Amino acid sequence: MNRLEVHHLSTSFATDEGRVDAVADVSFAIRAGQTTALVGESGSGKSVTSLTLMRLLPRSAAIQVSGEAWFVDGAGTRLDLLKLPEAHMRALRGNQVAMIFQEPMTSLNPVFSIGEQIAESLRLHKHLDRTAARAQALRMLELVEMPAAAQRLDEYPHQLSGGMRQRVMVALAMACDPTLLIADEPTTALDVTIQAQILALMRRLQAETGMSILFITHNLGVVAHHADDVVVMYAGRVVERAPVRPLFATPAHPYTQGLLACLPGKARAAGQPKPKRLFAIRGQVSSPLAPPPGCAFEPRCDRTQAACMQVMPKLVDTGGTRQARCVLVPGRDVKTA
Repeated sequence: MNRLEVHHLSTSFATDEGRVDAVADVSFAIRAGQTTALVGESGSGKSVTSLTLMRLLPRSAAIQVSGEAWFVDGAGTRLDLLKLPEAHMRALRGNQVAMIFQEPMTSLNPVFSIGEQIAESLRLHKHLDRTAARAQALRMLELVEMPAAAQRLDEYPHQLSGGMRQRVMVALAMACDPTLLIADEPTTALDVTIQAQILALMRRLQAETGMSILFITHNLGVVAHHADDVVVMYAGRVVERAPVRPLFATPAHPYTQGLLACLPGKARAAGQPKPKRLFAIRGQVSSPLAPPPGCAFEPRCDRTQAACMQVMPKLVDTGGTRQARCVLVPGRDVKTA
């Protein structure tokens, strides 16, 4: 069963210089109890995708959203997150659908204690009284292995280290037992040891609760160890979708190949005592106000053909459950998506 199905999601913003397509025709699915990773460089549309799904973008005529995002709640009911009444969406958000934001210091309220912030969610969604909510907040801090959890209840975000604040974000997201967790770069600002602890914690909680995770990151090393499926985005579009093992073994799109070649481990050739120079994808992402007429990756691609400059390739099946958006991939004459 798919916990979340996203079909042809698009989000655009009106600017003084024209309309910008931040997310364009994005489709993917997350199975129950599984992790789907959304990867790509900064500016590829990953965070806008998550904010669109959570309905956290400002309500304004300047922002246009289209497509479908079908979520299956705990009772088995299919709900389109993009079309739910606002009151229903508020009841889901932070409850059955939760999110861990990229920077906890800007996500946590600086004037409320840690315990107050976790308890507020429990009072709102689980209708617990203050005493029960505080007790459950303590249990959540203990669940995420917060040092001196009872003491931290009455402390404020600025009194905690970065790793502790991120544990609070996990506790806050998990407090109401969500069936879908969206984690937007949850370990970006943490050192490697703390990163590993937070990721291991999320993996353990997923195994215990059966929740699905949309994991947004640019760290392919993390993706290799923690994801089941991978969605690669470039310039607001999906350029490749595949299970994690096949994608790492035989990436189909030149952009995915470039991302994997950038990994430090790829810099050491077999039999060489010293690593080669790290690979870097040349150039920069094109301006969204003036995208290339064909493939968005064409100006940076080393395998460009004439067709690449004429029309945006469609996302096509390349075998099994794999898809890619490139004129060079096998099977581009089969059914498109």
